[in-house]
Amino acid sequence: MKKVVKFGGSSLASAEQFRKVGAIIHAEKERRYVVPSAPGKRDSNDTKVTDMLYDCYHAAGRQDISRKIEAIAARYREIIEGLGLELNLDSEFETIQKKFEEQAGSDYAASRGEYLNGLIMSAYLEFPFVDAAEVVCFDEDGVFDGEKTNEVMRERLSGMETAVIPGFYGSMPDGSIKTFSRGGSDITGSIVARAVHADLYENWTDVSGFLVTDPRIVENPATIETITYRELRELSYMGATVLHADAIFPLRQEGIPVNIRNTNRPQDPGTLIVEDTCRQPLYTITGIAGKKGFCAVTIEKDMMNSEIGFGRKVLQVFEENGISFEHVPSGIDTFSVIVYQDDFMKKEQSIISGIHRAVSPDSLELESNLALIAVVGRGMRSTRGTAGRIFSALAHANVNVKMIDQGSSELNIIIGVKDEDFERAIRAIYDIFVLTHM
Repeated sequence: MKKVVKFGGSSLASAEQFRKVGAIIHAEKERRYVVPSAPGKRDSNDTKVTDMLYDCYHAAGRQDISRKIEAIAARYREIIEGLGLELNLDSEFETIQKKFEEQAGSDYAASRGEYLNGLIMSAYLEFPFVDAAEVVCFDEDGVFDGEKTNEVMRERLSGMETAVIPGFYGSMPDGSIKTFSRGGSDITGSIVARAVHADLYENWTDVSGFLVTDPRIVENPATIETITYRELRELSYMGATVLHADAIFPLRQEGIPVNIRNTNRPQDPGTLIVEDTCRQPLYTITGIAGKKGFCAVTIEKDMMNSEIGFGRKVLQVFEENGISFEHVPSGIDTFSVIVYQDDFMKKEQSIISGIHRAVSPDSLELESNLALIAVVGRGMRSTRGTAGRIFSALAHANVNVKMIDQGSSELNIIIGVKDEDFERAIRAIYDIFVLTHM
């Protein structure tokens, strides 16, 4: 069995955390390829190394950055000395300061956090170091080149039993450093897993997997044991975050499962993310997620359903104004378009007049300050009365449902409520499907 393991910034913030990571890697010989992030916060008042690097880079050219460089170097020395390593990064920091003063680019600056942590991890584990700049490829437009990367990465790692590959960055054709968006170490981990045909990709962070819902809304929510890629995508789109969304695609191409684990509680099984599964979920639903800040544009017109092209004409007005839509629930004589309120308000009157010109509605109504809640779960397909239970729970909580939209896959149900009812609605849905079955 072959495993790729990625560790987030909180897992590598100090020497103590490094030792936890080392124990996890050495506990199973199958954990052969390691992708580290830059050191995160040691406590709530601390600063992430990536943020320190950005600050230092932007100060270069305007002031002497020696003290800022020294502060960053001190963070790494603390880890090195805490681990008892014979490793000196002074020459690396001399190069970094020179590159900063030459304005080598903010991507270069940000990438050094992972690069330096990779050197430390390599020395600590005694695994070979592979610079991500040599194996992660972007094209001339700065777009990630997945196929070239897979070929280069696979060839480079083919003869290596173990390796440390820093996350978050790669290089352009001219050799300059290019980074992924924040959270991009997750992407690097999945790229490595695909290249080496891993049996499992372990993503180690500071939580024991995906939670059924937001812990800021529901106290100590249950952990999801197994979730499919499709369920994860639905929940991530509606705001649930643990794994970088783009990290899923390289894994899906190979059918590689992902295990989200907690560095501080390695005994916890975490959450397994899979292509599909025969395992029945513990509850009818897999997860609940949502967002505030939407508005609904509702168009009413008699015999609308018999007017060919009606929906296309309405949506074309939004397209021409550069506004994307979230959902389009409709009835016989009504057609609603749910959009982000902040985006819509910038083009509000232009869109309203455009709709009147396009379809001559009998009436047009706006409703603002709406929240959308996604109730997601493969178990809903084989369970009768799911929507009825949602309505019952919300009615009991005195929450008025403004909209409901069920996907054809029966994988998710989207509910629209007023912003002020958002948290109450999520707690009510959680209670009816999870709390009553615990």
